[in-house]
Amino acid sequence: MRHILLPALMISLASCGAGKKEGDARQAPLVTAATVASARFIDRIEAVGSARANEQVTLSAPVTQRIDRINFEDGGFVAQGQVIAVLAAGQQNAQLADARARAREAEQQLARLSALKDRGFATNASVDAQIAAAASARAQAAEAIASIGDRVIRAPFAGYASLRTVSAGAVVSAGTEIATISDISRIKLDFPVPETMLSAVKPGQTIEARAAAYPDQPFRGTIATIDPVVDPATRSVMVRAVLPNGDLRLKPGMLLTVAIESGARVAPAVPEPAIIGQGADRFVFLIGEDDVVKRTPVKVGVRRDGMIEITEGLKPGQKIVGEGVVKVADGAKVRTAGPAAAKPTQQASAE
Repeated sequence: MRHILLPALMISLASCGAGKKEGDARQAPLVTAATVASARFIDRIEAVGSARANEQVTLSAPVTQRIDRINFEDGGFVAQGQVIAVLAAGQQNAQLADARARAREAEQQLARLSALKDRGFATNASVDAQIAAAASARAQAAEAIASIGDRVIRAPFAGYASLRTVSAGAVVSAGTEIATISDISRIKLDFPVPETMLSAVKPGQTIEARAAAYPDQPFRGTIATIDPVVDPATRSVMVRAVLPNGDLRLKPGMLLTVAIESGARVAPAVPEPAIIGQGADRFVFLIGEDDVVKRTPVKVGVRRDGMIEITEGLKPGQKIVGEGVVKVADGAKVRTAGPAAAKPTQQASAE
């Protein structure tokens, strides 16, 4: 009987000891400590914008007429002043020849009347009438020249022509599109910014844009203009940035995502797992003397690379619970894991 009671007593004591160790472990949970560090944060405003050509114009037929000549290739480069198309001007050329002939005749008649006047055989009224006739003939000649010039369509600036939709010999009506010329050496990018973020945007500020066609290539430019009027429907303001486009990759009409960086600053930062959320409030567990934690309210800012900006409540150098916040409560004592504690923990787990 004595031999039976002794093992039972040893088992009971061992069970009590194990229960005590488990209780101690619950009272002092193992957590990972972190130090409040200083980090650089930047506010980012993101938007979606449309690309526009630096300059773009649609050249149309000024009158209803037949096309004599087309002088550009599909998508080809055209220089400033280059002839794009020539419309038939036979009637206008005939009118010019007639006006020039009448102008010469009027000039000759004026010369004769002037000579007669000097000899007293012509009146001032007849000379004045002939002067007016000569001026009218010259004006008609100038009008014919202008009419012929209107039928020669030229590029107002250097750029790239659109695809041709008309051919030589076709009769086009007034307003028919002949070609669209686009200067894409630079791209104007228009995008909306909410009025609440307007104070963070200013001319000269750097932006970064990305296109779906080139997801791995950022395009950088600067803000050129901010629309002075806020759209009352969207409560946003249109911002225009200019992007260099030397490689001509960006095309007018493209949709680009825009990121504006502003408000660079250095602020206290903690790892994201250290933040506890309760409604709109945020807290961290500050580790004090004797490894006793204190629940401390904080105000947070932006996130970057797994770190959260702390705008109020902590200072760099303070020690907090970085991981394991679900294990602790306000005023509880914790055991912190670090370089010295990592090895014993692994050993205990293996045992």
